Amino acid sequence: MGDLAGKKVFITGAEQGIGRATAERLIQAGCDIYFHYHSDESGPRALVALAQARGQKAAYSYADLTSADETARCVLAGAEFLGGIDILINNVGGIVGRKWLGEIDRAFWQTVLDVNLTTMLNVTQSALPFLKAAQDGASIVNLASLAGRSGGHSGSLVYSATKGAVLTWTRSLAAELGEHGIRVNAVAPGLILGTRFHNRHTTQQSAEETIRAIPLGRAGTPDDVARAIAFLAAEYDGFVSGATIDINGGIFRM
Repeated sequence: MGDLAGKKVFITGAEQGIGRATAERLIQAGCDIYFHYHSDESGPRALVALAQARGQKAAYSYADLTSADETARCVLAGAEFLGGIDILINNVGGIVGRKWLGEIDRAFWQTVLDVNLTTMLNVTQSALPFLKAAQDGASIVNLASLAGRSGGHSGSLVYSATKGAVLTWTRSLAAELGEHGIRVNAVAPGLILGTRFHNRHTTQQSAEETIRAIPLGRAGTPDDVARAIAFLAAEYDGFVSGATIDINGGIFRM
């Protein structure tokens, strides 16, 4: 595993939950970092203060990542601030809402695809020239989900389909970018409490039912996921590529 000290990281959706926990992990590992946020800048502001207190570089900006132009501006700003990009964390995504098959209209379908897939396409395309230029190889980590493995709970049909696509995207991209020294991996979290996703879309009863079935007997935390992301990020010079780490307490095993 490579040393993360001094590595240049671009991460999306760092304002809360898994994104924020991952950013904290990478700062503590010695990375310089640029945060994208969409809805609340208090998280990135605190992360910048943490990095600066450690003598590291950090900055952030807003962008609507479903817009190719806004994404390109945000990624370019990050690359110019950092002096390049060694590690890309594609963290943005969401269920948007629970809708069953008969309730899914075209606008909802397109919104969920855009939030989970178009954003990833826009960010990765924009970062590609900088990742190719990374001297010691580069690392991309994509946020998938247990829903992409198992199909998710009822009402998550479109979200689960997009997260399954993220798994395939990761494998395909690993094959395509390997010749440039870019490694591409994913994480697939299960029930991770303390995130906006589950605060909004998972009831206490549903969470309790899921926890009863988890072999480890508890829900996950954002830091459980951040630890795995930090490991994959550090594989910029390693031999792990095209892999997915499942982080679900043993409820789903492959």
